[in-house]
Amino acid sequence: MFFIRQLLLFLTISFLFTNVTLASTLLVMGDSLSAAYNLRQEAGWVSLLKNQLSKDNREIKVINASVSGETSQGGLSRFGPLLSEYQPSWVILELGANDALRGYPLEQTANNIEQMIEQAHQANASVLLIGNKIPQNYGKRYTDMFFKLYEKIADKYTLAYVPFMLEGVALNKSLMQDDGLHPNKDGQPFVLQNILPHLQPLLDEHKGH
Repeated sequence: MFFIRQLLLFLTISFLFTNVTLASTLLVMGDSLSAAYNLRQEAGWVSLLKNQLSKDNREIKVINASVSGETSQGGLSRFGPLLSEYQPSWVILELGANDALRGYPLEQTANNIEQMIEQAHQANASVLLIGNKIPQNYGKRYTDMFFKLYEKIADKYTLAYVPFMLEGVALNKSLMQDDGLHPNKDGQPFVLQNILPHLQPLLDEHKGH
């Protein structure tokens, strides 16, 4: 009888442990574009992503570590501890726009992003890199170089890559806030639709392992 009780206890613990580990984690590292700037959190594209994953019956925990105003350097300084704490299977990396808006050297931004990618890979996490654009008033040469920076990094590390998360949104005033930089509530679903086609293959790839 004692043996049976011990066996049942072992099976129960094993079942609970298995169900706990079924839920993989997706970590979002971004700035105000991913932090639902000036909106309720549930209106932001990351929260909409959580809802979509739940509808798709994907056992994925989404951690939004995005911070408004964040630079690539700030993200890099926080990234290691977040990797250790959450041990994500996937990382969505959306940083760098604030670097460009402040005129930081592009080499510095690229180096910070690359360090985060390498740390994620060392932690066995797949990375989706999200590119961005800045207003043309910063000069065509600088804005073009900034936009191409993400493509170069994606090619270097063979990453899944979203060239511009605000495609079809940024120039539509009805989808943007008055500052012209951040999507409003109506624009957030369109942002998610720009990201999902690049994210879903990564999720499916992990599922097949």
